[in-house]
Amino acid sequence: MIHALKLYPETYVDSIVQLSGTRALFAVDGVDWASAAMATPANVETLRGEGFDDPALTTGGANDLVIAVRAVSHEVADAAREAGEKAIFAAPAGSGAVGQLPARTLDEALRRQPATSVAIVSVPGDYAALEAHKALSAGLHVLLFSDNVSVEDELVLKDRARDLGLLVMGPGAGTAMLGQTCLGFANVVRPGRVAVVAAAGTGAQEAAALLDRWGVGVAHVIGLGGRDLSARVGGRMAIAAVRALVADEATDAILLVSKPPDAEVAREVVAAATGKPLVAALIGVQDDVKAPPDVTVTRTLEAGAVSAVRLMGGREPDVSHGLAEKVRAAAADLPGRRTLVRGLFSGGTLCYESLVVLADVLGDVYSNTPLRPELGLPAPEQAHTCLDLGEEEYTKGRPHPMIDPQARIELLREQGADPTVAAIVLDVVLGHGAHPDPAAELAPVCAEIIAAGGPCIVVYVLGTDQDPQGLDRQREAFRRAGCLVTETAARASLAAAALARREPALAEKAPMSELASESLSRRLGEASAERGEGVR
Repeated sequence: MIHALKLYPETYVDSIVQLSGTRALFAVDGVDWASAAMATPANVETLRGEGFDDPALTTGGANDLVIAVRAVSHEVADAAREAGEKAIFAAPAGSGAVGQLPARTLDEALRRQPATSVAIVSVPGDYAALEAHKALSAGLHVLLFSDNVSVEDELVLKDRARDLGLLVMGPGAGTAMLGQTCLGFANVVRPGRVAVVAAAGTGAQEAAALLDRWGVGVAHVIGLGGRDLSARVGGRMAIAAVRALVADEATDAILLVSKPPDAEVAREVVAAATGKPLVAALIGVQDDVKAPPDVTVTRTLEAGAVSAVRLMGGREPDVSHGLAEKVRAAAADLPGRRTLVRGLFSGGTLCYESLVVLADVLGDVYSNTPLRPELGLPAPEQAHTCLDLGEEEYTKGRPHPMIDPQARIELLREQGADPTVAAIVLDVVLGHGAHPDPAAELAPVCAEIIAAGGPCIVVYVLGTDQDPQGLDRQREAFRRAGCLVTETAARASLAAAALARREPALAEKAPMSELASESLSRRLGEASAERGEGVR
């Protein structure tokens, strides 16, 4: 193999552009490994671990771009580098006049586009807070795409934004849609009158896509960052977002999406919705909550979206019609020793939801993002597992699986060869930022596994018919490969559990619809009583 590397001094590009460049590198036949990244110490260490020992690495720094390619020949490496450069340095549509270089500072960008109201910050975490403060000073809302921002910086940013009447979405907020403008990883949805507020990236995408497909449409999607509903952050942006949506004439209802929040924070957030109905899809909240007036609490994204459709007077979707029969037919060909479920997820929220749904039916499920610490990896033999392949241990030195499916293909082949696996669950996320044709990469591998007598493969495609990849085309490719394709992510996990248990009816059960924990309900009420106020 040939190791080729080029350093571009003082050439900073954000993480989204880096991912685009890396995808272009991998798209060239004969490339074994590749990366477009900034020459930070961590990235340089990764490159050295992949066999790159170019002296240029000793001079690189966080503001220097590096393109590295391991390929079968010098010709392939050169072709890949050229493809990566074209993807990285091509001026984005709408970036300015023909021949005009991209703006290099916030002030320069605002001079060119004085009507701008939102800044996307996507720089290394050490610098992200400063750039976000600059955007706030300029009167801009902020989508803080960057990770590795401290909680202390997050608190200061969000307090300042609140005082200025602005939003800081993030850190780690990869999805938003404001006024039908998609930001980060987002799906193209029809206008509607339900707004999504989400402390979950693919959770926000799933909620918005389901509302679109079920005829309701979406007014806005506001990402919060994964920590916003924690006790430490206190729902600062969730409360601000909900209050803004209550005042928004284009919004009739709010769908809040999160993993189980701090109970007091939940009380504060739902109280902010006074005047408009709110559905809270709190994934995995435990048992029987009596929701406050105008608030419906659910345990899955599917149930949350169904409740929002019902709230808007829409026709309630049938998400499971005929699924039990399909499971029955697929299970008939499974040998008795195939009893395990494997989830290979690109979406972290969808992985978490799957853990919740599967645990409700199968018991303990192990994961790199477990529901409980004792269910972490390595898993014991004969255990069910779900992997979030977007976590750092799987993305270090390679693109996110929503962008490049190669890492998931390797695991798919591995699990497909395991004679004890009954079902593999795959999520396929469409939309802006995602792979342009994921079915072209994944479906042939699924077909090979199924044709060889391997496990059933249950696929959920998250997207809309307006997404550039084409929802129907993607679904049909997986159906032709022999996969079982479901209507929602939760339904895919139920189908997999039904296959493992040989109980087809499980695929059509209600996945813990309007439920939550009694303790949360009690604490919401107690907090309201202490303050002498009602909760809506």
